[in-house]
Amino acid sequence: MNSMTPISSPCVVALTWTLKDTLGEVLDVLDEPVEFLLGGHDLLAAIERALQGQVVGTKLDLHLEPTDAFGDYDEYRVFLEDRKLFPAEVEEGMTFEGLPPGCNPEAPRDLLYTATEIYPEHVVLDGNHPLAGFALRLHLKVEALREATEAEISQGSLGVGFFQTHPQAPGGHGLH
Repeated sequence: MNSMTPISSPCVVALTWTLKDTLGEVLDVLDEPVEFLLGGHDLLAAIERALQGQVVGTKLDLHLEPTDAFGDYDEYRVFLEDRKLFPAEVEEGMTFEGLPPGCNPEAPRDLLYTATEIYPEHVVLDGNHPLAGFALRLHLKVEALREATEAEISQGSLGVGFFQTHPQAPGGHGLH
């Protein structure tokens, strides 16, 4: 692939970006190019659509509503759990893949939970992505393009995944 080859799935794109909220606060900066599998699970669908047909060197400014980014904030993904179910060293900001045994049986087991508050008797766990409910502005640049290998295509990911999608609830997707 050369620098004038239009992007089409599946392929690997190397991107740099600046991610901001709608007030202009910088949330993430990626100065060094990182490769993502286009046509897999590495990027948000809105980003994939915007990249189709572009070429190396393209700069894009995207406005992503919550439904196109990390979803709306869902209060039903917040749970108050017994402090005894967690390690003694649990701290605010720690993340857990799923919930320990003994937690609320109604809580989805396949979410990435963040401990948002620690009390002597309870831990508040939030299964929403930290950017859920936020509209975002993404300035990105296509730095490089290459063919995806068969292994990458069958895996569906390069394993990086700031924008990698993971099933969270029936019909939903969460992002890391």
